[in-house]
Formats: sequence, C-alpha cells, structure tokens
Amino acid sequence: MTRDQLQELIGKMTLEEKAAMCSGADFWHTESVERLGIPAMMVSDGPHGLKKQDQKADHLGVNDSIKAVCFPAGCGTAASFNRELITKMGEALGNECQAEGVGVILGPAVNIKRSPLCGRNFEYYSEDPYVASEMAGALIEGVQNKNVGTSIKHFLANNQEHRRMSSSSEMDERTMREIYLAAFEGAVKKQKPWTVMCSYNRINGTYAAENKEVLTDILRDEWDFDGFVMSDWGAVNNRVPDLYAGLELEMPSSGGINDRLIVEAVKEGRLEEAVLDRAVERILNIVYRFEDNRDKTAVFDRDADHELARKVAEETIVLLKNEDGILPLDEKEKIVFIGKYAARPRFQGGGSSHINSHKVTSAWDCVKEWGNITLAEGFRDEKDEIDEALMAEAVEQAKAAKAAVIFAGLPDAFESEGFDRGHMRMPNCQNELIARVAAAQPNTIVVLHNGSPVEMPWADQVKGIVEAYLGGQAVGGAQVDILFGKVNPSAKLPESFPYKLEDNPSYLYYVGEGDRVEYREGVFVGYRYYDTKKMDVRFPFGFGLSYTAFDYSDLKLSAENISDQDTLSVSVNVTNTGSRAGKEVVQLYVSDVESTVIRPVQELKGFEKVELASGETKTVTFTLDKRAFAYWNTTLHDWHVESGTFLVRVGKSSRDIVLEAPVNVDSTVKVPVRYTLDTTFGDVMKDPKAMEMMAPFMKLGILETGEDEGSNAASEAISSEMQEAMMRYMPLRGLLSFSGGAVTMEQLQGMVDALNAGQQS
Repeated sequence: MTRDQLQELIGKMTLEEKAAMCSGADFWHTESVERLGIPAMMVSDGPHGLKKQDQKADHLGVNDSIKAVCFPAGCGTAASFNRELITKMGEALGNECQAEGVGVILGPAVNIKRSPLCGRNFEYYSEDPYVASEMAGALIEGVQNKNVGTSIKHFLANNQEHRRMSSSSEMDERTMREIYLAAFEGAVKKQKPWTVMCSYNRINGTYAAENKEVLTDILRDEWDFDGFVMSDWGAVNNRVPDLYAGLELEMPSSGGINDRLIVEAVKEGRLEEAVLDRAVERILNIVYRFEDNRDKTAVFDRDADHELARKVAEETIVLLKNEDGILPLDEKEKIVFIGKYAARPRFQGGGSSHINSHKVTSAWDCVKEWGNITLAEGFRDEKDEIDEALMAEAVEQAKAAKAAVIFAGLPDAFESEGFDRGHMRMPNCQNELIARVAAAQPNTIVVLHNGSPVEMPWADQVKGIVEAYLGGQAVGGAQVDILFGKVNPSAKLPESFPYKLEDNPSYLYYVGEGDRVEYREGVFVGYRYYDTKKMDVRFPFGFGLSYTAFDYSDLKLSAENISDQDTLSVSVNVTNTGSRAGKEVVQLYVSDVESTVIRPVQELKGFEKVELASGETKTVTFTLDKRAFAYWNTTLHDWHVESGTFLVRVGKSSRDIVLEAPVNVDSTVKVPVRYTLDTTFGDVMKDPKAMEMMAPFMKLGILETGEDEGSNAASEAISSEMQEAMMRYMPLRGLLSFSGGAVTMEQLQGMVDALNAGQQS
C-alpha cells in the first residue's frame, strides 16, 4: 500500500480507532478495523525460534506454543562469526513465519554482555558492539528476505534482569555511543529492521519508552529508522508522553485504558492529532508491508529446519582446550558419556524465548547404537546436591573407558530471563563430578551447556574443553560431529572468559543500588578492559581452536597516509597449513598509538570467516572507514578521529595478534577550544596560533628565581624540569600573581577573548 493510500485510509478512521491502533488487540496481535478492512497482524516471540501461541497467550510461555524448531541461541550464533550462515537461519525463520501467518518475529536481541551475571545473556550476542550489530544484521537480513519483519531489542541498555522494569542505566554520552548504541546502530542503518522494541529500564533517569532522545532524535533522525517502535511487554509507563517520544505501539493490550488517555489528550489539546496520525501510519505501513507480501505457499518443514539447526550448531561450538590432541575421539574406542545433558541437553534458555521444540536430538541419541559408548548420569540438576551413587558409577565407568566426556553446564535454575545469576560458578555437584572423573581418567573432556562464561576450577585437570553454549534442539548431533571429527570446529568466543567474577570490569557496580546502576567502567567492557589492563583471562575474546592450523602472511594496507574522509583497504593472506579442511575467523583490530583521550588499547573493527582446504591460501580483505579510527567526542557530539598513527592489527583472537601495520590518519575536523582564565599554559601551547598571540606574555619572566644563573641555591630549589612543569600546569590567571603587576585583569581578559576569537577565524 502506498503512503497516499495509507493516509487516505487513516483519514477515514475515527479518533477512537486511531488511538486503539496504538496498542495491541491482545497479547500477540495489532488492532484491526473491520469496517475499513484493516487487518490485524500477529507478532511472535523469537529470536531463535518461532514461539507462536494459541488463544490462551501469556507471553512467558506457561501456555504451550505451537511445535516449532529451536535454533541455537544468540550466545552461540554469535560464536559462529558467520554472517552468511546466520542469514540462512533467518530465512528459515522468516519462512516459518510466513507459513504460520506471523508478520513480525521479536528479535534479534543485541544488548551488550556487560557482566557474565545477566540472566538473559544467552539471548544476547557479545560484549563487543561490532560483533553484536553484525550478527544481528545477518539475522535481520535473512528474516526480512522473506517479507517478514524483525524487532531488534531491547532498546536501550537492558543489561540486567534485576529490577529491569524500574532500574536506571546511568552512563556518560561516550559510553552510550561507543558501546550500547553501537550494538544497534549498524544493523538499524544497514538492514532496516521493520520494528524496534524499547526496553523496560530507564536511561539516565528517563524510561526508554519516554526517551525522545533515544527513540526519535537518534533512532529516527540520525539513523533514518522508518518502521515503528513497540514496547517490551508492559514497558509503557506514561502513554501520552511515550507517544510524543516516539513509542508507536504498546504491547500487549491495555484493555482500552491507555487508548482513552490518548483520546482525552487529543480532545483537550494536549496532544496534536497529527502525532497520533503519524504513529498510526507507521504501524499500518508495516501491517500492510506484511499483508501485501503474504506467501500462502510457504510450508513450515520442521524436519528440514531441524537439520539446518544442526548445521548452525556445528559452527557455534567452540573448542577451548585440546591438550595432547585428545580430540577428535576415535569412534571405535570405548568411551563413556557422563552427565544429565548427554541424554537430555540444556539447549535453550528459560523465559519468553523458550521454544516448544518438535523434537530434540541429544549426543546420546546419536551414539547409543554404536555399542562401544556407555552412559552414566553423574548428576541431577533439579538441586545442587552430590549424589554419591551416581558419582561413583560415573567414576567407575570412566576408569574402564579410553576417554570420558562429561556433559555439564548451567541448569535453568542458574540462568534464565527474569533474574540474574548470583555468581559465575557452575553447580558444586558438577564441579565435584568433573574433579573426581578427571582424577580417575586422564583423558577427560568437558562439554559445556551455558549462555555465558563460567568459572572452571577444573580447567587444568582435564584435557579437553568444548563450549557448546545453548545450541538448539539439534545440538547433540553437532556435538558428536565435533567430538569425533566429522566436523572441524570453527567457532570463536564472542566474549571473554575471566578466571573469576571479580575480574569483570563491572563487578563493583553491577547490579547497582536500588533503582540506579552506574556504568562506571565506561567504554572498558570485556576485552577492552582485560586487554588494556593486560589482565590474564581464562580464554580471551575471539579465541577458538581447530583441528587444523592457519598461518597469516603478507598484510597490506592500500595507503600509508589517509585522511579521516578516506577509506583504507586491508588485505592479508591466510593459509591452511594443516592436514584437513577448516574454517578460520580472521579478526581485525585497530589501535590508536597515542591518543589524548582514554581509549582501549584496541578495538575489533572487522572479521571474516574463510573456508580453506588443506594447503590452500586465500586473501581476506577489509575496508576501514572513519568509524574504524574514531571515538565519540563529547564536545562535537559526533564521531572524531585524532590525527596520528594507528596500528591495523590482524589476529586469531584479541590476545593472538599475528600481523600489524601502521597507517597515519589526518583529521579534517578541528575540535573547538574555549579558553578561559582557568585554561593552563600547557593547553594553550598545543595550538601554535594561540602561542603566537601569547608570545608577549611569555617574555615576562614568570617563575624566574631572581638569582644568578649559577646560584646553587636556585638550582637546588627550582630545577629546570620543575620550572617547566609549573609553567605548563599554571592557569592563565596565574599571570596576575607572578608577573609582578605587569599584567592587569583587563589585559588578561582581553588576551582570553582574543584567543577565543582566533578559534573562529
């Protein structure tokens, strides 16, 4: 439907019908207007599977949703670092939505993993905003290729579950721009999600639903978002101001209460009807975008999508440790699978994204007919209690086997939407099981099922560690393919694994005090903190092993000198030097060699996944623009590049930089300086033009000792270094005190005015 047709349609709607259009008809549908032929549109929870509920809807899934396919959660799909693969997954989700008549799937969720404790981390992608935005963009592209909308969420700074509906995320402008907004920005600008879901929390004191700066000034005016903004379920706090701020659709239905508030505000002149009309147009534009592109031939092939889920899971499993080449295992050897998750895997998180899977494939399902592999339960996860009988059985079977594979991780009681983790530990019963089995069987491998980092007190006791994350309903097949070498692992960690919770940069301030949580670590989130501080971590950001080996060579930059308006092309050769085919994630980091602002030692600005046969070499290329070198300048309120040398660094993780090359970048933008009487001489000295104007005052002999040049007393009391430092850090007003009356206040103020006037010329 064209815009003219939409506006004509809106012109026929009553005030009450337009107000009703701005809230859901129920839990999962937009409002319809039968007399005008306006259809309702269904939305459904996601983002890693279709959670379409029937009439008895409840949002969190207490009432069953339809049988569907659970793909790997965001924590795992980000580990793939494979945009093309995640786009295919998105296309499958989009097709499922078409088959089920769902117009918008609620996802992806791109909030930053600020702390390992966030209960919803399993849905989120990364501690790095570039990774989060790129992987979100890949999923959005896939879903919307099928003419189904996405709802990127939760906008903004929803980084904890604790008091999520009332807490205020307190952060400075630069932190918001470089970390928390950046996670959304790239995907919104490039892939154009049909909708954006605003979060529950407040941002610097203002609820997200009422935050005009975020919902309108940034999202629409800067990023050119053209869909509609919907609330998280129950996030509306003040309906009329929310509408002004840019929140079009309230979900779920308010039962007409908030609709009446809108009607009253229009009738009383407190709300321009044009604002309401604009909101309705934005909603109907999406409703008809789906309605006009319905694919009535689409079929939800659950078995086919299950196999795709397995392929996706294969690239989400990270090999973290492989001592003595313990993996891959020999299919003919006697092996024991230990742990509840071997037969009943934890493959998804709890809460609104929980999928009613049509089938689940465990690792045990894939091997139980082989004859050489046995199963021991080892632990139960209903309670964190050691079952001595189960543990003894597991140890005995481990002793009799060639190798033991322990399937462990976090139970739902430890990690779920609605609450945050209280610590970073796994259940004690599982840690004890791993320790006892490893003591009895030197060839022990641990396979982890979790949505966020865990502490690993047993890491040095086992030979293999496999991070399976929450790999979806087909995770068992993918795990077996990795363990026995049918698939070469290629995933990398999209987050750092610290040794302990206390190492995390947000540790002291998470989850805040009352309804206020301060983001005091600023831009130093995840590896930005660990790498800058040179702090040891259990496993670094971007880390992951393979069954083959890769060498990097011939790093080339397209220029040695560029301006901030130019783009820089980067290329590097990658060679598979091992004996089997594999995939490598090539990571590009940028480091500002000398900055006047506090910056991380390096930041990820590009990644590419490349597949190589044994002995094959491929050239991987990147293009860097201004943003790759910029920081958010709070004076300009814009991205700014300082003139200077930057290092372009290419590596296998943030701690394994293989090659680097310098490039000089010249800034075309001068940051304005406002001089005052409190400005130091040192700051004036940075500007040659200002120094010329200061020359007459610099000849006044400030801080001269009055002693002969060779006086021992003078040289002992005031060294040249001290004199220079005192001069550099002295405010301009110091001239009044140290010029011996040679400078008046009028002269000093005139000089300051002249310096500021010189900034304008």
